[in-house]
Amino acid sequence: MRFASVTLDIPATSLDDAFTYALPDDGCVDGTPALIGCAVVVPFGKRHVIGFVTDDKAEAPAIDPSKIKSVEKVVSESFFDERAVVTAKYLAKHCIAPLSSCIRLFTPPAAIPKVVEGPDGHYEIVRPSVSAADDRWVVKGPNFERFVARKNAAKQSSIVAALSKGDLRAVELSLEYGSVASALSSLEKSGVISIEHRRRMRMGDMPEGDKNFVPSAKPKLTAGQSLALDAISEGIHAQEGRVFLLDGVTGSGKTEVYLRAIEEALSMGMDACVLVPEISLTPQTVARFRGRFGDVVAVIHSAMSQGERFDQWDFIKSGRARVVVGARSALFAPFGNLGLVVIDEEHEYSYKQDQAPRYHSRDVATWMMDRFKGMLILGSATPSLESLHRCQTDGSWQRLVLSERANKKPLPPIEVIDMTAEFKGGLRSMYSKRLLFALKQELLAGNKAVLLLNQRGFANFVMCRECGYVPMCPSCSTSLTYHEYGKRLTCHHCNHQEHLLAACPQCGSPYLMKYGFGTQQAEIYLRSWLDADSNLGSGIPLIRMDADTTSAKGAHQKLLGQFADAGAAVLLGTQMIAKGLDFEKVTLVGVINADTQLKLPDFRAGERTYSLILQVAGRAGRADLPGKVYVQTYRANERAIVAASTYNRELFMDEELKMRSILNYPPYCVMANVLVWGSSQSKTASVAQSAYADLEPIIDGMGEGWSISMPCPCVLAKVRGAYRYHMLIKAPYSADISSAVIGYFKEKKTVEDVNVTIDINPIDIL
Repeated sequence: MRFASVTLDIPATSLDDAFTYALPDDGCVDGTPALIGCAVVVPFGKRHVIGFVTDDKAEAPAIDPSKIKSVEKVVSESFFDERAVVTAKYLAKHCIAPLSSCIRLFTPPAAIPKVVEGPDGHYEIVRPSVSAADDRWVVKGPNFERFVARKNAAKQSSIVAALSKGDLRAVELSLEYGSVASALSSLEKSGVISIEHRRRMRMGDMPEGDKNFVPSAKPKLTAGQSLALDAISEGIHAQEGRVFLLDGVTGSGKTEVYLRAIEEALSMGMDACVLVPEISLTPQTVARFRGRFGDVVAVIHSAMSQGERFDQWDFIKSGRARVVVGARSALFAPFGNLGLVVIDEEHEYSYKQDQAPRYHSRDVATWMMDRFKGMLILGSATPSLESLHRCQTDGSWQRLVLSERANKKPLPPIEVIDMTAEFKGGLRSMYSKRLLFALKQELLAGNKAVLLLNQRGFANFVMCRECGYVPMCPSCSTSLTYHEYGKRLTCHHCNHQEHLLAACPQCGSPYLMKYGFGTQQAEIYLRSWLDADSNLGSGIPLIRMDADTTSAKGAHQKLLGQFADAGAAVLLGTQMIAKGLDFEKVTLVGVINADTQLKLPDFRAGERTYSLILQVAGRAGRADLPGKVYVQTYRANERAIVAASTYNRELFMDEELKMRSILNYPPYCVMANVLVWGSSQSKTASVAQSAYADLEPIIDGMGEGWSISMPCPCVLAKVRGAYRYHMLIKAPYSADISSAVIGYFKEKKTVEDVNVTIDINPIDIL
């Protein structure tokens, strides 16, 4: 008898320990091997559940073997290996998350079977909704050349005639000739044709290896790129788990360094993973990697259908994909030998998962490359303060600087426009005269412009001028945003929608004013301004990119294509246009309101504003034409804005780090956010107080530098109908908060309708 460790597919921290089940001596169940990574059916209590084999050669437990239940059925292939198991266990401990949730990161989308218990005690296996797509191909059989059609077999004759020109899918014959099942069956029995089943990729045919592929040309490296690449190459060969922070200004050629590093890793038999923010995963980005490495590149991102993601996952698992480009989930793809991870725009907050397991890609990649002796490259023009601090305090981290653009062109000058002064001068538009004048000059010259407004919708909120009533979301503690198209009010947290009434529902006044502005209003005003100028004409394309215009599949790619194909054009959008775009003729960048993030009660607000301005400024003047940047703000003296406009990182960091040191915020501490939420405000508050009472003695017992704040309502006190409270745990830099509190979260009693969770190293605490 053999034994296997099985982790049940039940998302509960109390069931994190694997259970031991028996296997036949050959390790097979009904002839199917129960390998590590397989989904299996096992008895658990009085029911049957799905579990994952995490050890197929487990030691025998110290109990009577006859009392050990057996694995009853193997219901999938092996999805993951030992490295994935080790990583999942790390995630479960570090994030204090259910082990089954961590294991699911390594499985293909929508591919896990389910168990349905019948009333008679029997169970049924419900197969996954997504699997490999299979096409029936019609090919010539051994008797094809000897085929002679009967007089009444016109359909068979047509099929044979079509097939003489090459293999065809059965579905293609059906579209052309109608029902062909009977004709195909007769021809197959006669040996005239054969039916083959071939794997089909839902994003195109399975790559077969282009023998004529010619990699894209390699540009001459700058001195900075060469020095960086020398250090990275040495790190790849050392295989010591090193981390390199590639700190390069926009346009400095960081991507070329990534490409050369990947080439080095591939030559050593390693696989490579390139993570980019979801909003930067554009066709331009993917094309750079496919142009250099051809059909060994796989792509994974959330805009794909489940079937498309399954195909890419399967392509990677087959070993034919050696380079994977994708958003944060790509880190858990089934690599054969992952030796290099690249995280581009490492400062981006989209690398943080906001649901269990609440991991940060940077933390997980750092651990993985250290554990498995690979190498990590973090790249950014505006590195996070945490990464910069780590380079100063951790000998395994090294900062590599690219201080100039690859084409030797200067960074575009940034002019700050004080909108307070503009308002005092009588301006009532969201656009300053200076920005509009510069925009007109560039468009007349046939150039392109990018305008950033990090607020979608038409107006931030609506208010009655008679009584002050503001329409609020019934499920969230926030006002509704007005959208002009459809004249609807929308909550951007839960997507609640309602129509704007003609009169105030509270006092009946018709004077409902729209305050603030978003991308819709900015588009309407700018379109009117463009059309009214006889010199510009009415044909200037104005393309808006935000969550509303890019919700349809392929919309992101389509809109960027329109912008690229046009001559003079304007791209207006939210932060999704601030990075990852490289268009030669973009000579002007405008930030319509630089203050949107500064208003947030978050200690990272200044860092986010500083980073966003520099990132979007980097879209200008990337080729031969010089660029210019205009930043409109009502806080012209704000440190983040002054520092960004002068490219003076030290000015920003000196004051920012002083503030964080005084208040004990990262990078000078590690932090965790304990979040409590439920449908009843009083019950949620009571559970929060109880959690604090349990956690306070634990934290106090950890020694100097540890603290926990009293529970209080979150800034967003209600979201999707749930009331939210939180408390912050702070600990000395490099301390392990997870180890200190994991016992409490594993053993805590559940309270009906109230949830308690913890977020280690939170990105925001709103």
